[in-house]
Amino acid sequence: MLQLATRDGSPAPAAGLDHSPLAIRGLTVSYGEKPAVFSVDMTVQPGAMTAIIGPNGAGKSTLLKAALGIIRPLSGQVTVLGRSLDAQRARIAYVPQRASVDWDFPTHVMDVVLMGLNRELGLLGRVRAWHKARAMDCLRRVGMQDFADRQIGQLSGGQQQRVFLARALAQDAELYLLDEPFAGVDAATEKAIISVLKALKDAGKTVVAVHHDLSTVADYFDNVFLINTRKVAEGPVSEVFTAGNLQAAYGGRLATAQVDQLSALPA
Repeated sequence: MLQLATRDGSPAPAAGLDHSPLAIRGLTVSYGEKPAVFSVDMTVQPGAMTAIIGPNGAGKSTLLKAALGIIRPLSGQVTVLGRSLDAQRARIAYVPQRASVDWDFPTHVMDVVLMGLNRELGLLGRVRAWHKARAMDCLRRVGMQDFADRQIGQLSGGQQQRVFLARALAQDAELYLLDEPFAGVDAATEKAIISVLKALKDAGKTVVAVHHDLSTVADYFDNVFLINTRKVAEGPVSEVFTAGNLQAAYGGRLATAQVDQLSALPA
């Protein structure tokens, strides 16, 4: 498909897609004969926190990875702030699932956070004092400043997650995409992470997170996107996070405790 360019040489917005922080149209991904994500549309609202929720195997992480180009979709279009993904990568920060990272790789906490500055460091990778000061500030924001010289594999799961969030903060992005940032972390880490994410939102940034704990959706997020291979619903939590939509997304896979919680939600 021919794509026009603007005066500054960057690709023009794709036809039919808006200027939202992340716009997905008709995205289909398959790992075999059965699609993992089928013809999904999603429009992320700016300056808000959006949760992607759904049952195991619903395509939540696949949707996020395909939107980032980590997984190649069969079809569909993705734009970031109205332009192509490749044109806007510098404006996106990504925090992967902790389980997908090789924590045995011999690197230190400070080095991990400095990876968030790769675009500024350039090919030569010359780290200046101000680079380290910025990285240390990001570690301070997640409560990990005292672990800068520690090897990443020596940290607990929650500490590792905080370090990867610090790396994302170092990028000073406009759109933050996180894949299950609260999975397997302790209560203190979860509290620290949500505090940082809300501070990002208050600063006008946009946050999208794959999330699994239904009990905290209303407290943590402004908007919600429900998926079970196909899109079930999306919109403000107050309107979309309902018992009916959750039953449509999860079916009989809602745990008993979760079903009890749904009794307090609107139908």
